[in-house]
Amino acid sequence: MTVIEFYTRLAELYPTSLSSSWDNDGLMCCPDLDAPVKRVLVALDATDAALSYAESEGFDLVLTHHPLIFKGLRALNGLDLVGRRVIKAMKAGISVISLHTRLDAGEGGVNDTLAALLGLSDIESFGDDDNPTLGRIGTTDLSDAGDFANRIKEATGVPTVTAYVSRPVCRVAVVGGGGGDLIGDARRAGADTIVTGESGYNKSLDAGEDGMNVFIAGHYYTEAPVMKILEDLAKSIAGAETELYTKAPELFF
Repeated sequence: MTVIEFYTRLAELYPTSLSSSWDNDGLMCCPDLDAPVKRVLVALDATDAALSYAESEGFDLVLTHHPLIFKGLRALNGLDLVGRRVIKAMKAGISVISLHTRLDAGEGGVNDTLAALLGLSDIESFGDDDNPTLGRIGTTDLSDAGDFANRIKEATGVPTVTAYVSRPVCRVAVVGGGGGDLIGDARRAGADTIVTGESGYNKSLDAGEDGMNVFIAGHYYTEAPVMKILEDLAKSIAGAETELYTKAPELFF
């Protein structure tokens, strides 16, 4: 299977129509579209350390959630961090594919994974005008905020959860990563609680005082579980032609 065939199959399962209008994801860089895909490294971010790991271990493709190139590059000369990452990947013969908000919104992606980890039932999609299926809402069997916070910690591995609570927990919205801007959309969709990775202090404080519970569990921790989903997805697409898959170390620091 070639890089372009691999990406085309991914895009059939998670098409660009699921991406938010402000997003930039997809085939981020590729030295050779017809190069065979033999080893795939799954990581949350295409950091310099992740790319160095991919190069040293002989991976020819890195599959990430966060885009390698988020804002358009005006030049490619190694003078900025993103440009250096792109050059590093290209020189090493490494292609990078990123599935960002389409993986948030798509079936079985970031937010379905998070909802399942939290044990939610009766799950529905919700979002904003730009991306109406970005998040998920489901019902929890835990009404006590402390018990629910402990479940978040156990499910994601986050050491601390910041909570703004004013009522029992029942109908829970989940938005992995930075979901603070969807608090109002979650409430209008029938949620009394939102779990997300990041949300501004004043926005969260006001929401809590206004009757919307907010649990903040860290950008990384609310999205990292999807790496296993990406790994399984890559295996199902490339099959026996690919010699080895692995998941990158969870943090490249």
